[in-house]
Amino acid sequence: MDNVSSQLLDAASLMGLGMAFVFAFLSLTIVAVKLLSLVAAEPAPRSAAAAAMPATPSQGLSPQKLAAISAAIKQYKNNKKG
Repeated sequence: MDNVSSQLLDAASLMGLGMAFVFAFLSLTIVAVKLLSLVAAEPAPRSAAAAAMPATPSQGLSPQKLAAISAAIKQYKNNKKG
């Protein structure tokens, strides 16, 4: 009977050691990913207002091209529904 309890104790300690190793490895992985994301972060855009401005003819699009693009988008959306 002493042999079985000794084996169970060894198994429990080995399981605990394995779980501790996995926990430590995953924690280090999370820390490494967070640090890398800080190092390799992209710069923030200039401003949200500049990005939200629609294209105007002064930016290189003629009214005819803008109308053609709008019509193509509308036709694509209508074909996508059906």
